[in-house]
Amino acid sequence: MRSIFTGSAGSYRYALLTGAAAFAFTAPSVAFAQDADDTELEAPDADNLIIVTASKREQTLQETPISVSVTSNETLENAQIRDVLDLQTVTPSLRVSQLQTSSASTFIIRGFGNGDNNFGVEPSVGVFVDGVFRSRSAGALSDLPNVQRIEVLNGPQSTLFGKNASAGVISVVTREPQFEFGGALEASYGNFNALILRGDITGPITDNIAFSLDGSYNRRDGFADIVNLDEEQNDRNRWSARGQLLIEPTPDLRIRAIGDYSRIDEVCCQVGTLVSGPTVAGIQAVGGQIGTPDTFFDRDAFLNVVPVNEVDNYGGSVQVDWETGPISVTSITSYRELKNFFLSDIDYTSADIATETRDQDVETFTQELRITSDFDGPFNFLLGGFYFDESITQESGVQNGTQIRDFFEILAGGNPVDVLSGAPSVFNGVEAGLGLPQESIFLTPLLTSENFAMDNTAWSVFGTFDFEPIDGLVLTAGFNYTDDSKDFALSQTSFDPLANVNLVDAFIVGGIAQALAIAPGDVTPAIIADFSSNPATAPIFAGIAAAAQDPAQNALLPLAPFQFQPPFLTIPNAVENGETNDDEFTYLLRAAYQVSNELNIYASYATGFKASSINLSRDSRPAATDFVPGPGLSTILAPPSNILNAGLAVPNLRSGTRFAGPEEAEVYEVGLKGQWPGWGFNLAVFDQTIDGFQSFLFTGTGFELRNAGQQSVRGFELDTTVNPADGLVLTFALTHLDPLFDSFPDSVLGDLSGERPGGIPSWAIATSATYTHEWDSGTQLVTRVDYNHESNTEINNGLPTFNAALGNTLIFQREVNLVNASMTLKLNNGLEVGIWGRNLTDDEHILTVFDGVAQSGTVSGYPNAPRTYGGLVRFKF
Repeated sequence: MRSIFTGSAGSYRYALLTGAAAFAFTAPSVAFAQDADDTELEAPDADNLIIVTASKREQTLQETPISVSVTSNETLENAQIRDVLDLQTVTPSLRVSQLQTSSASTFIIRGFGNGDNNFGVEPSVGVFVDGVFRSRSAGALSDLPNVQRIEVLNGPQSTLFGKNASAGVISVVTREPQFEFGGALEASYGNFNALILRGDITGPITDNIAFSLDGSYNRRDGFADIVNLDEEQNDRNRWSARGQLLIEPTPDLRIRAIGDYSRIDEVCCQVGTLVSGPTVAGIQAVGGQIGTPDTFFDRDAFLNVVPVNEVDNYGGSVQVDWETGPISVTSITSYRELKNFFLSDIDYTSADIATETRDQDVETFTQELRITSDFDGPFNFLLGGFYFDESITQESGVQNGTQIRDFFEILAGGNPVDVLSGAPSVFNGVEAGLGLPQESIFLTPLLTSENFAMDNTAWSVFGTFDFEPIDGLVLTAGFNYTDDSKDFALSQTSFDPLANVNLVDAFIVGGIAQALAIAPGDVTPAIIADFSSNPATAPIFAGIAAAAQDPAQNALLPLAPFQFQPPFLTIPNAVENGETNDDEFTYLLRAAYQVSNELNIYASYATGFKASSINLSRDSRPAATDFVPGPGLSTILAPPSNILNAGLAVPNLRSGTRFAGPEEAEVYEVGLKGQWPGWGFNLAVFDQTIDGFQSFLFTGTGFELRNAGQQSVRGFELDTTVNPADGLVLTFALTHLDPLFDSFPDSVLGDLSGERPGGIPSWAIATSATYTHEWDSGTQLVTRVDYNHESNTEINNGLPTFNAALGNTLIFQREVNLVNASMTLKLNNGLEVGIWGRNLTDDEHILTVFDGVAQSGTVSGYPNAPRTYGGLVRFKF
């Protein structure tokens, strides 16, 4: 049985709720409900109250002392939100981006978020669907079928959710089977030949068993073009199906079983050129084409391979709820698999330079068990346990294109005519000088081939305790203890012969060979050690070493930029065990007070935690505590280190990050919730900090995973709702964020301490007007207009290659202004007909930017989606 009362203050809460305005909105921290059959301001009965599970209890939204936004199914339908990317338009504290592939989505709350492009980096924003944790963005959300509501919880939630919620939680609640037969069919068609079909059906099988089935199909032509291949990009081609059973053998026992499968097979994602660097001449010299800055928003691309994005996501869960008097027990068991494959033309030109493939598989088992009380007295509690077991495997690689050698030879100074005619050129001379086979540099089929694996086991115990000493005052203490262990293994083969040669060491070996009158191949490590330490030859060695670092004497040094993927040090090894073990105790302290029937206030202090993340990529490198390279990544000149002493060093090895340590979050928050007939407001003021935020940044040829020392954000979230006339609902939600890198001395961009983190707008607005006109027959016409704004902000703190060369000037900026609208005629026989439009003003902005891949001086970026519109027919029965 659902209870909306807590202790002796229950009568006050019920008085407040029954006097609430009967309308709904979806801004942070509050929502209202409207009976579709009554637009008068009446006291709704308990069935019309909005119930949320943000605190893992069923509570009314007004009495939930958490900054949480709720988007109902009705809002999703009226606003024509059909994709998780659109969810941010009604939730200003949330940002969602989809960039490199159809499976790479990043969820950001209050400016914190990561984990979209590396399966070893778990997101700081936890995503839960029907109580089941979705650990990777590719398996989190795609379309939004048959959703009852979506709750976005701002700030760390580790005391209520067992896994990785250091920045916030997105909790999706789908509709459960009903014991009354019903369902819906929907068809929508829009520009770009967008066709969306949805359907669901539910009803009883027996007196105590109900079922539901739902499915969706989403297909759309691409709104971007691969011009030279006459193919479309940024299309939609996905479907999903789900079946549920609800079994109620006794009044106190409920069993809900869910099985689902979804498939994505799309061409994604379009990249444009924002700055044409000097390498463009090389692309054009080999006959390639690349986009130009003035055509960025034309959304035209030039590729030599059509990208492939295939995602299979499936699994099932069983939830058991048992109530015995004031105690209820909930168990959620789930198993899921995610298969993700993509092929990308990573140079984003029509020249055949390089492609990348990844084939990833994730298997996840979770078990949650919790016990909740609902006593009439002043004390209540929630106790829970969570277990997580996940296995990740990845096979990936970079394939050399047929024109990669010619392109790089031209960049190395080769005459284009000679290069393209096949005449001996720069690399032929390098091959001869280094003793490499002729025509071997950049002519192997593969540049790299990788095999990565990670096993993650975690468990946690969590709970909250509520004490109500006087009517209306609730004191809450919560805790979470988490133990997280990861075992990982990474190996890579780097095939290019040039990448396997250290240019400083090659010069030194050649110099020693010449001094000793022996062949370079006979210069062993023992000979080098003796030559450098022998008093008779040490001065000669010092001169050779100095010359090796001087570009005027070592003609090989300018070739260093062409050593993109050097040999990889396999892990585990004798120095690195390939393991992380983290444990943390986090807690929550909160006081909530009902000032009057209309006004609630709360203040809280909470801490959060996310365990270490692993750099499952070819850029995973030993920590500086284990290895320090010498000048020019020399091994011969490297100082002593664990890896060097163990004889594990490989050519061109540099230090970096195998993994990033845990994130530890804390937030101070004060909130005020007010609700009166016809209007309401909510305000949350917060100061949130994450120590060790796991920063993951693309550097032009790879990805760097590092811990920021400390990143913080101060701000507030305000939302209001006004019901000025029957049927008219106005909403306004405002989020202000003031973020800061309190400490980040070793970022790939240099010391960012004291700088404002890029990509976080100071102001975000979500506002809407919904008018429902109802005729005496019961037919309704629902018209909605909404506006989403993000203030002008720098997209990032600079690019490691492009901006570093310019002293971090010319930082790209973004401002968002989106207008969406819809109109739906709802007949009293269940038939609905509507029209909709998104980004009606065709606002253009850059989603993000990055250094051109192996193209120094070029900047690439992702444009936003253009204007879309269409119509729909829906029938509910």
